[in-house]
Amino acid sequence: MRLDKFLKVSRIVKRRTVANEMASAGRIQVNGKRAKPGTEVKAGDLLEIGYGQKMILVRILDVKEHVRKEEAESLYEILPED
Repeated sequence: MRLDKFLKVSRIVKRRTVANEMASAGRIQVNGKRAKPGTEVKAGDLLEIGYGQKMILVRILDVKEHVRKEEAESLYEILPED
């Protein structure tokens, strides 16, 4: 699944266009490499997402095309910063 779509489906980012802009600006890395919006992601990948001055580290647990709002958090886990 595309990175921008995963971020929207998992509700880490509210809108796909915002996820697209974040990736295009270089604020997202997948497994330590700068990611484009169309970068393919899969279960087990590590995302580093920059929100302003804050970075969050996310591990993808599952990839699904559609999930209900209540199930969105089951797609990922937020990891503590080292």
